[in-house]
Amino acid sequence: MQVFRGIPRRSLEASVLTIGNFDGVHLGHQALLRMLVSKARGLGLPAVVLTFEPHPREYFTPSAAPARLASLREKLLLLTAAGVDRVYVCRFDARLAAVSAEAFIDELLVAGLGVRHLIIGDDFRFGSRRRGDFELLTEVGARRGFAVEAMPTLEQDTLRVSSSAVRAALAQGDLAQAARLLGRPYSIAGRVVSGRKLGRTIGFPTANIPLRHRRPPLTGVFAVSVEGLAGTQVAGVANVGVRPTVADSLRANLEVHLFDWAADCYGAHLRVHFQHKLRDEMRFESLSLLTEQIARDAEAARTWFAHHPIPN
Repeated sequence: MQVFRGIPRRSLEASVLTIGNFDGVHLGHQALLRMLVSKARGLGLPAVVLTFEPHPREYFTPSAAPARLASLREKLLLLTAAGVDRVYVCRFDARLAAVSAEAFIDELLVAGLGVRHLIIGDDFRFGSRRRGDFELLTEVGARRGFAVEAMPTLEQDTLRVSSSAVRAALAQGDLAQAARLLGRPYSIAGRVVSGRKLGRTIGFPTANIPLRHRRPPLTGVFAVSVEGLAGTQVAGVANVGVRPTVADSLRANLEVHLFDWAADCYGAHLRVHFQHKLRDEMRFESLSLLTEQIARDAEAARTWFAHHPIPN
């Protein structure tokens, strides 16, 4: 898959296009992407995704923006797996926010991306003050030579499949519901860095994966399976949060204690699959009390995996 930053002034090739943030690439996104790829293959054109960075809500209301389900890197990996040929990552800033709906169509979609066929979600809005919608796209498309198709809302057990619904399930610790909406267990990927090695001193060495500027959509202690170390996934227990007992930073971190794993994994790029929530994050009055609780967490995670083997 090819990835481009920004949109060219003039496209050299027509495209079958969809537009969206695709945060998490849940089942609704996956259905839309299947439509996109199928149509593109039928027309002999590239399947193209236009997405935005940062998320428009992060630009307009940064303090109230929703937690991201996936980093840009993770999103691109999921789009690659869906069969997308090209992704254009367009910077969302004051200039783009001020572009009228008509100019958005003419300059970005028609001139820049050569849209021949456009597939969008039925609630898609665009342009300054969100004045653009499906009706406007259909009207302009008839004049400019591209067809427009709406992807109807996908429901799962009467619940609308959306990134917001996934976030709500994760915030409530309902990992099973999140997995139903995503079509897979929720996961976070990242590279292992050297930490304070506190876990090693108390008998529970951890792989530390910084979340950098990302606010995680879930917090607490979880039974997890980890991909990227061996041919099969490795079971473990993980904490996502700010570590209130041993740290004074408000930056969230992901720490994973791997069961029956002694090898060094610094620098490894891991994907941590969240299988079951054990408890909320807590502050303990002493390191010894924390150590005792970690032992209980590890035992609880092992017990859970004894009844729910990791699929490999």
